[in-house]
Parts: sequence; structure tokens; C-alpha cells
Amino acid sequence: MKDKLTAAAAGAGMLALCFSSGVVMDAARTALAVCAGTILPSLFPFFVVSILLSRLGVPRRLGRRLAPLAGRLFGVSGAGLTALPVGLLGGYPMGAACVSELLAQGEIDRDEAERLLLFVNNSGPAFLIGAVGAGAFGSVKAGFLLYGAHAAAAVLTGLLFRIPGGDERPVEPKPGEAFAAAFPAAVRQAVSAVLTVCGFVVCFSVLLGLLESWGLFSLLGIHTPERRALVSGFFEIGSAVGALRSLSASPAHLALAAGILGWGGLSVHCQTAALFCDSELSLRRHALGRLCSALLSALIAGALAHWL
Repeated sequence: MKDKLTAAAAGAGMLALCFSSGVVMDAARTALAVCAGTILPSLFPFFVVSILLSRLGVPRRLGRRLAPLAGRLFGVSGAGLTALPVGLLGGYPMGAACVSELLAQGEIDRDEAERLLLFVNNSGPAFLIGAVGAGAFGSVKAGFLLYGAHAAAAVLTGLLFRIPGGDERPVEPKPGEAFAAAFPAAVRQAVSAVLTVCGFVVCFSVLLGLLESWGLFSLLGIHTPERRALVSGFFEIGSAVGALRSLSASPAHLALAAGILGWGGLSVHCQTAALFCDSELSLRRHALGRLCSALLSALIAGALAHWL
């Protein structure tokens, strides 16, 4: 029955694409413009550098110094904690990509990878400050506020779900790959990863375009920009940012934006799942972490916005 339902859904999707080809092309064209203008420039360099550093063995060497702090605060290894700044600087799904690479290199085990996904996969400053703060709200200060709330929520989530007994022992260094071999491999992996990200962005943008063209937004009473941003953000944050452009930088609106960005959208969840499709890793903690981040980000942003 499950297979039949899946096949029926795929067939219905094909018919929808055929009968609404104009809507599909417009939505895909808009999504590809976002990929070319924002995602590729902001993510691809971070993907290359992150994978390259991992292959060169930098996380293991850095993990020796971070091990005591990582164990006491978050209950993870020093090497694992290096994924937090990568995620906070690179944006979705760089934190998850770093965890995936650490797992593949044997720096962390599956249990630690699942615990890290609670709090290391976050949005980055380029998107929050540029696209959301300056682009949507017309305020760089609002972007910095959202980024601060987002980063604070990530750290608090890691502290709240800390599991005692993290490995605080120094990690023995092992040689990484030679640069001549590591760099081409990093570029190949980065190309594959960023194309996967763009693929999910296009898919969910097309889905939202179809739902709107069929009148489902109007049928569900989604008339206001706030409701449109909330519903769009559940699926894909790029579309949500477009809905936020007509809103002022009030505490309520900044809290709404922070909550949407903390959740990340189903697109980010699918991007993360694609990174771990061969490892049989459970992503329940990742979903729990994103929910917690959304709630904390909204609370922090709403409180700080009164002093903006």
C-alpha cells in the first residue's frame, strides 16, 4: 500500500508539472536566480575550505586544544566542536556537512554525530545580515540582531541537551592527506554538495509556487504577509524571506523571522538528510534541535528587538 501511494503521488506530481508548466518554470527560474546570486557565492567557498581542512587533518589537531572545553560544556569531543563555528559562519547546511565529513574521516562516531546535529547546523551571517536584515527589513542592525539571536540559540540548545561524559582527553594526532590530493577531492565534494542544496531549493520553491497557483493559500486563509512567511518558511526559508520584505522591523516581525530561520525549513532538513544517506544516521535529534533553535531564536530576537 505504501508503494502504491508513493507511485500515485509521483504520478499526480507529474500531471501537476504538465498542466502548470508555466508556474513551474517561473518558480524554478526564481529559485535558480537565488541559487546563483546567493547560495553558490556564499556556500561553495565554505564547502571547499571545510572539506579541505578536514582532509588535511586540521579538526583533529584543533580538537586536542578544544577537548576539555567541548567535553565540559557540550559533552562532545574537541574535533566535533569544530563543526559549530563552521556552521555559524558558513550557514545551512555547512554545520551538517562538517559533521558528515568528520564522521566519514573517523573523527567522531555515529552517536556523537547525532548529538552534534542538535546545535551545529545553523544559518550564516551572509544570509542573515545581507539577505534578511538589509534585504528584507532594510536594516543591517536587524540582521546583526537576528544573527546574534540565532548564534545564542545554537549555543543554548547545545547546553540544554548536553550529555555528561564527553571525551575530554586530548586526541592523538594522525597525519592528514597531502594537499595535492586533498584539494581536488574537496572541490569535487563541494560541487556535489552545493548542487544538492540548490536542487532542494528549486524543488520546494516549485512546490510552493504550485500550492499558491492552485489557490490553496487563499483557501486556508493565508492572506497576510506574516502567515505567508510562516507557511513558506515551514518548507523553504528563501521564499519566506521574500514574504518578509513587506514587513517592518518590529519586535514581533523580527521574532517571526528568527523562528523561521531557526527552523530552517524542510528544504534544509532534506539537504541534511542527503549528506547522511549512506550512514544510516537518525535525524530525529536534528529536527528536535531545529525546533528548539526556532523557539529560542524567536524569544531572544523578540526581547532584544525592543533595544534596536
